[in-house]
Amino acid sequence: MPQKSPVFTPVLIGSCVIILLSFAIRGSFGVFQIPIAEEFGWPRADFSLAIAIQNLAWGIGQPIFGAIAERFGDRKALILGALMYALGLVLSAGATLPIQHQLLEILVGFGVAGTGLGVVLAIVGRAASDENRSISLGIVSAAGSGGQILGAPFAEYMMGFTSWQSVFVIFAVVIMLSLLVLPLLKSPPMASKAEIEESMGQILTKAFRDPSFTLIFVGFFSCGYQLGFVTAHFPALVTEMCGPIVPGSMLHNIGITSTSTLGAIAISLIGIANVGGTILAGWLGNRFPKKYLLALIYLGRTIAAAMFILLPITPLTVVVFSVAMGSLWLATVPLTSGLIAYLYGLRYMGTLYGIVFFSHQLGGFLGVLLGGWMYDIYGDYSAVWWIGVGVGALSAIVHLPINEKPLNDRAAAA
Repeated sequence: MPQKSPVFTPVLIGSCVIILLSFAIRGSFGVFQIPIAEEFGWPRADFSLAIAIQNLAWGIGQPIFGAIAERFGDRKALILGALMYALGLVLSAGATLPIQHQLLEILVGFGVAGTGLGVVLAIVGRAASDENRSISLGIVSAAGSGGQILGAPFAEYMMGFTSWQSVFVIFAVVIMLSLLVLPLLKSPPMASKAEIEESMGQILTKAFRDPSFTLIFVGFFSCGYQLGFVTAHFPALVTEMCGPIVPGSMLHNIGITSTSTLGAIAISLIGIANVGGTILAGWLGNRFPKKYLLALIYLGRTIAAAMFILLPITPLTVVVFSVAMGSLWLATVPLTSGLIAYLYGLRYMGTLYGIVFFSHQLGGFLGVLLGGWMYDIYGDYSAVWWIGVGVGALSAIVHLPINEKPLNDRAAAA
């Protein structure tokens, strides 16, 4: 009986460390919304635009860094990404004008792209065996949630005794330290002979002509919209729209005495719930059609978001929503990336996923931007929240017609 290959390899462990630290920093930006706006007297839209630009730059940078990794090597792409990430954070610490933050977030966004899922998922996908690929992608995606668990509360804690500028500098050091695990990332090229012989232009042309690729691209938009909006604005939404934490309640007794603290903790709760949800999605992806799993995830998000805004916003509903949304948060990532690898092969998985991820980040850009603009217009987040409900329902629908059969198999059968 052949021995099964291990799931937890040095490549997977090193990849998880990089994703955890990268996402810890990226997931904390919503905590800085109110402190930065209050220090400079800015409207909410100004720093929201900076975070929105970060999301868009991340999306633009993802296929670029995917191509860099496939052309020059994974490690060089990661080093370049970490350097850009750190430089953007350090320069942002000295920024005092909205335009400075907004332009510098281009550097941060490219840094997130270079140290993020597009590059790392391709490394893990190539290194994992066929039977372990889906669960491995789920584990490394869940590590991103681990970062989210740590990032926002750590930033909130640090700002209790130092400035947000100092926190930015500390984060710059952290992302550079993530490069210490690079020796672990020895990813063999696990592509078929046919895939190796195909040029990037050929596989991109085939993918662009495939309606299923278009549906995946469109469907990933709402994931970005919801994640971008919640990450950037949910701490502020909870701070301002949630009912008070009652003295003597469970939350109050464990030290959560203000809605601002609850807002930061909510991001962590999303991350905690998502660890299990993402690993489960990766496990299920090897056993059921990925397109149906994705449709169910988006449907679940739609229902959770609609119920949250329809009910009075209380500490209890914040906790329940955070857990429900968290269980579905990055569950789309191992399924979407795994679907791309399955349909179009491993050779250019990083570039193809990067292109699809641009749709995700375009959604994130609009979610963050509309959140700031519509808050300034209406004084709360209800209108932009309902837009998220609508795009979530659209994504649930567009995944259903995807042809979940490898492109080369379809061509051979034609």
